[in-house]
Amino acid sequence: MCNRYVSPEAAEIERFWHIGRHNQPRWAEEIFPRAPGPFVRLAGDRSERQLAVGQWGLIPWFAKTPKLTYSTNNARFEEIAGKASFKQSWLQGKRCIIPALSFDEPCWETGRNVWWRFRRADGTPWGLAGLWNDWTDKDTGEVISSYTMLTINADHHPLMSRMHRPDPKLPPDQQDKRSVVSIESADVDTWLRGPLDEATVLVRVPSPDLFEAELK
Repeated sequence: MCNRYVSPEAAEIERFWHIGRHNQPRWAEEIFPRAPGPFVRLAGDRSERQLAVGQWGLIPWFAKTPKLTYSTNNARFEEIAGKASFKQSWLQGKRCIIPALSFDEPCWETGRNVWWRFRRADGTPWGLAGLWNDWTDKDTGEVISSYTMLTINADHHPLMSRMHRPDPKLPPDQQDKRSVVSIESADVDTWLRGPLDEATVLVRVPSPDLFEAELK
């Protein structure tokens, strides 16, 4: 799972993902759960890409308040088709790209929490797979956008399997270590517009040669 990442500036997002320039609220460079962050989705008529800003932590349609008592900043891909918080966004095709210059994960190989920072080896931003939703306050009519970051099992990945605290009760190859999902530039339109079966094929752990890792 990911609980901290660094976002590009608006101009870089607009340039890299070919989005028309629009005025957007500002966001912090380093983004944590429940903080505002940018994401790329299709506009309402699905004719073009749109840069949106929302809470990192998806607010599901059935929520009574935007202040959730549980975490929704990460969504396990293996569960989204059946999990109430994410099911509607997934089935309705509310998929998005989360731009990130880097993301951080903890490594416990020394017996303590050591943070690693992951950038792309080619120097471009990550386009991480996510889901989004617009939640409407029934009392005020206020619409609040939010998003979640997809994760997938990485037990057999040479790098991401080393992250996160191991569970001593589980075998080494069945820890359910998690990784983010990277959507490559050539696949962005398929991820945003394609049917579920085509989008599903894109959900995989990034190739090890995409990573540049360093201690934070």
